[in-house]
Amino acid sequence: MLQAIGSKVKGFWKEEEGLGTLEVILIIGVTLIIALIFKKQITALVTNLLSSVNTKSEEFFK
Repeated sequence: MLQAIGSKVKGFWKEEEGLGTLEVILIIGVTLIIALIFKKQITALVTNLLSSVNTKSEEFFK
């Protein structure tokens, strides 16, 4: 009985079907967690970059 359970667990562990989906879900989850942790810094960076682009484009079109 214990050997049968052990072989099923080993078979499940070695099975790679659907593993790509799990990896994508984990990557998305980690990315969201990092984005939430650094939300203020990311917002400040994007705002700074957009204002810089706006300033440079105004200089270019003058």
